[in-house]
Amino acid sequence: MKRICVFCGSSPGAGPDYLQAAEQLGHLLASRNIGLVYGGGKVGTMGKIAESVLKKGGEVTGVIPKALVDRELAFTGLTDLRVVGSMHERKALMAELSDGFIALPGGLGTIEEFFEVVTWAQLGMHPKPCGLLNIKHYYNKLLDFLDHTVNEKFVELEHRSMILVEEDPEKLLQRFETYHPPVTDKAKWALNLSKDV
Repeated sequence: MKRICVFCGSSPGAGPDYLQAAEQLGHLLASRNIGLVYGGGKVGTMGKIAESVLKKGGEVTGVIPKALVDRELAFTGLTDLRVVGSMHERKALMAELSDGFIALPGGLGTIEEFFEVVTWAQLGMHPKPCGLLNIKHYYNKLLDFLDHTVNEKFVELEHRSMILVEEDPEKLLQRFETYHPPVTDKAKWALNLSKDV
């Protein structure tokens, strides 16, 4: 893997564990020569992971809408800072640049960004691994809800299993290295639909 996109928050969270996890993941990425792609901010866990990769000599690509740059929220000391026109452009470019996706604990934006790329994976639009770094069991209730969606027949078990979950960033990266996406009926349908267009 050349680059991994990490979705994370503009907040540091309610304790030191979240920032420490961002720092640990950043150090791991740099030590494995994996570039970081993220939202380009200098605050919260976003700023911490970028700073930690840079301190270890790694590469960081930030993608940020101009409206946020104008509010002085951009991390200007990155290897590569891409300024785009909208949140939609931001997400599309981050996905294009990345070979996998990790969500650190975060807010609504983090969750929305993560589930968009998971949905694309479900539809067979990309084969890239998607994982949750479940620091302090932050995502446990969300995982319970995902199990509920399977039980209620709105999500297939094979699609639920596409979301990799670990509490340890090193274990999550190891699972990324061996990940093979399932070939699902929904992915086949999406592939046939794209051929017809």
